[in-house]
Amino acid sequence: MRTSSKSQSHSEDSPGWLRPATNGCSRVDESDRKRTSTSLSVIVPAYNEGYLVETSLARLKILRESPLLHLVQVIVVDDGSKDGTAEAIARFRKSVESEVHSDKLGWTWIRHDKNQGKGAAIRTGLSRVDTDLVVIHDADLEYHPRDLLQMVELFLYEDADAVFGSRFMPGGYKRAIFFRHALGNQFLTFLCDAVCDLNLTDMETCYKMVRADLLKSIPLESSTFDVEPELAIKLAKRGARIFEVPISYSGRTYREGKKIGWKDGVRALWAILRYGVSSRIYTEDAHGGEILERLNRAPRFTRWMADVVRPYVGDRVLEIGAGIGNMSMHFMPRSIYWATDMNPNYLNYLETLRMARPYMRVGYTDGMKAESFPTGQNFDTVVCLNVIEHVPDDLSALRNIRDALSDGGRAIILVPFGPRLYGTLDEVLGHCRRYTEEQLAAVARDAGFEVEQILKFNRPGVPAWWLNGKILRRKNFGLGQVRLLNVLTPIFRLIDPWLPLPPLSIIAILRKQTNLRGMQPADARAAS
Repeated sequence: MRTSSKSQSHSEDSPGWLRPATNGCSRVDESDRKRTSTSLSVIVPAYNEGYLVETSLARLKILRESPLLHLVQVIVVDDGSKDGTAEAIARFRKSVESEVHSDKLGWTWIRHDKNQGKGAAIRTGLSRVDTDLVVIHDADLEYHPRDLLQMVELFLYEDADAVFGSRFMPGGYKRAIFFRHALGNQFLTFLCDAVCDLNLTDMETCYKMVRADLLKSIPLESSTFDVEPELAIKLAKRGARIFEVPISYSGRTYREGKKIGWKDGVRALWAILRYGVSSRIYTEDAHGGEILERLNRAPRFTRWMADVVRPYVGDRVLEIGAGIGNMSMHFMPRSIYWATDMNPNYLNYLETLRMARPYMRVGYTDGMKAESFPTGQNFDTVVCLNVIEHVPDDLSALRNIRDALSDGGRAIILVPFGPRLYGTLDEVLGHCRRYTEEQLAAVARDAGFEVEQILKFNRPGVPAWWLNGKILRRKNFGLGQVRLLNVLTPIFRLIDPWLPLPPLSIIAILRKQTNLRGMQPADARAAS
């Protein structure tokens, strides 16, 4: 965590100021929960607010007085204003540059050549964020930054992922105007709640404070005010812990410069419908999060796989490559259950599952790095599904898994079957290989395992994989296909043992050898 920053104001092209973003694992560190302060970025989209923007920005100086914030970064984005906004921002910038600076408050100045909309301004500002938290602050005077301080508290003491400032919760004041506007706002909030299964009171609020690493991992597509429902829906789909606090609101009339109108309400309605069915809630990354989310739309298939594996799962379990815990939920509760992954976004999500499960632990584990495995544990089972095919050195990964097991413990390894099926879908998923039974058994024995049995799984999936990956050369899974898979899974379960087809996957049930301890795997086989 950052503890200091440069004190001077910063322009868009200031070199060396923005540090690399954190890896998103901060919530996994127990000591981080006990912190008493954090850092905040405030993104200020400004469009034709020449009369108000200086006062609005000046209000943000109240944040540097809070002991809850050791760093505040204000990112002002002039979204192609055509009035005197640019000149007003220049005057304010000159005034802060002439002040005696502290180490706490920094400014970044950005301008769009053309007006692109609030969502586009937020995306531009987000690319400059290098703090723990981020919030949006409009350049008018409808919201007051002092309300941000009570929002920060929930990140420090309640492990929040996002905090919305509600204009409709009791506790703050609000200007009494626009009955029909408020009614429409409540209607849109109701629809959003229905889509998300939430109970928000103010979805359209500007004050949405979010963990910066989480927000950066969400692909924001909207360019106008419809970014508000998009963000709420995608946070909900990511399983974020969302809180609301009452804030004050001094709304303005259209004669005073209010910009949002009935067309924005129509756009918000369309956004609720659009993002309610969308599965694009992860930015594209090396971990394939966006692909995993789409596959998660087939819970019946996940349950089928879990039912096949569950009889072999013991009581002290390490799961490698747990993702967002869809499979883990089928294996819990256990005396001890470690759910691990390499993707920081998944680790943050798994942390939310852990809060109500005292037997669950969450951690970073790289199958190729023995030092990343949990230490001081006594695992009787390692579950590793759809992981080994991703690593370049599967032998080393299996040896690390063997070392994590107690004597006589089991490893459950699921991998894709059939080298001849390797195609574009394997490439996009990052598969280094597909296995035959003989190949998997051989590498398992080299790693020091006894092969108890190898199960064949999902024969009905072979034609679809062959058609999409070999013939059509597709590089993604159609949402319609995934939903169809979910519908047909009960039939697949019934016919799977009887189809005269090779399986799409194989599951090796491996036992850690105990009678040949101390020997290298090759020597052990010779001795036997």
